[in-house]
Amino acid sequence: MVRKVILFVGVLALLSPLALAQYDEYKLEITPYLGYTFSEGVDISPTSIGNGEVVNRISPTSGMSYGFVADYLVGEHFAVGFNFSEQRSNLEGRISGSGKRDFADMKVRNYHGVFTYNMGDEDAPMRPYFFGGLGATQYAPGQIEGNDSSGGTRFSTTWGGGVKFFVSEHVGIRGQGRWTPT
Repeated sequence: MVRKVILFVGVLALLSPLALAQYDEYKLEITPYLGYTFSEGVDISPTSIGNGEVVNRISPTSGMSYGFVADYLVGEHFAVGFNFSEQRSNLEGRISGSGKRDFADMKVRNYHGVFTYNMGDEDAPMRPYFFGGLGATQYAPGQIEGNDSSGGTRFSTTWGGGVKFFVSEHVGIRGQGRWTPT
């Protein structure tokens, strides 16, 4: 748990450039983003994969990610929206006694409905915010060493926050950190 909190704080410290469009008439914010995702794996029962190799942990590798958020402002402080992200990754296994090995290229996709609380005045040039959401995380490894794999989809939540810096009425930059346990 401590490791996850440290990773979350580290991600929050990173600024990801964003294009932000806020339309006064419709109260819609659309935010594409680019960032970096720290990933963790899970321990598994030791599993023989041939040639005397035994895998005891699998994990997606950390890597670049991208996506978008679309928020509808339902008041001065509240928004409801949708967050999509995709991380380019590899499916990595820890081999007992001999290090790690990549088994497949893998995409990790997140689909979440989000609720956002924006602090400060609606027309302030800088607005801190917090959000939380519910949805799903999809692991799509494609082929694993020549064998087709359907991957899997799991329920997940997402939590985070950041600061929006408006450089004009309709354009801004956003720094954000997010934690998505699956």
